[in-house]
Amino acid sequence: QVQLVESGGGLVQPGGSLRLSCAASGSIISVYTLGWYRQAPGKQRELVASISRAGSTNYGDSVKGRFTISRDNGKNTLYLQMNDLKPEDTAVYYCNAKHAFTRIDSWGQGTQVTVSS
Repeated sequence: QVQLVESGGGLVQPGGSLRLSCAASGSIISVYTLGWYRQAPGKQRELVASISRAGSTNYGDSVKGRFTISRDNGKNTLYLQMNDLKPEDTAVYYCNAKHAFTRIDSWGQGTQVTVSS
């Protein structure tokens, strides 16, 4: 089973940018569909963006045009570039990997993103 470790979260002002990374180990990520989810206090976890094995991407409506998901299979790493951040983007961001054949989900421990002036 793949192990996932997120990094890159922090405190940023509205309009700022952050780049999240998710380093995978224990398995190659090329056999996984990958995604970023987030959970704000008192809210359900929601999909932010996903990227298929072939590189097709899907975004939540609230982040379209501002966030970009990408994957580097050679580095076994998933990224999320977040631009024009808003206070409502404040949440814990989680990396997810779904195995293409077993459909088993793996999750990282999460990284906090806080957007505030």
